Amino acid sequence: MNLILLGPPGAGKGTQAQRIVERFHIPQISTGDILRAAVKEATVLGKQAKAFMEKGQLVPDDVVIGIIDERLRAPDCQAGFILDGFPRTIPQAEALQVILDRMGKSVDFVINIEVDPEELVRRLTGRRTCKNCGAMFHILFYPPKKEGICDRCDGILYQREDDREEAIRTRLNEYEKQTAPLIQYYRSKNILRPIPGMGDQDQIFEHIVRVLNTKSI
Repeated sequence: MNLILLGPPGAGKGTQAQRIVERFHIPQISTGDILRAAVKEATVLGKQAKAFMEKGQLVPDDVVIGIIDERLRAPDCQAGFILDGFPRTIPQAEALQVILDRMGKSVDFVINIEVDPEELVRRLTGRRTCKNCGAMFHILFYPPKKEGICDRCDGILYQREDDREEAIRTRLNEYEKQTAPLIQYYRSKNILRPIPGMGDQDQIFEHIVRVLNTKSI
């Protein structure tokens, strides 16, 4: 089963991706993870990516696509995969289609986790990080036992700059600009499956499972 997982920051993609991995035994392919792995392994493309990353620049599409191509040919992807964080744009989606066509594969479903933007702001601005050990908390969903103090090491908790409301809204706006065309692209191929991302994580996962189970019907 070959899947693409879409959803804005804070939609819970990471949590649901891990559950899909456990249930269906296919690897989650995160763009960030495979870029870091390629850099660590010092592959030809990894060295190219590293040059951009060290300068704080975005890795160009041709390098990212090349690394995705290599990863999808790995043995653990032969029974399927979950792409998380790729594609982000129409050109990337078209490049992915070329890769899969060459491999004789196709995307079965594009799972789009939908969450109200104001709920996303509430989720993301509530995150707090320990200055000492890096532990993560949330003032609503996973509060520390003592306000402002890390449960693990008694370090001071703070709100990262990218967790502040202005930064969050900028990220959400950018995601919407990039993803709105992508959603229509996959809807036109009849493989887009919207999933309500509000409420209990178990319920969200069951929505996803019902969609994925239709492949074998």
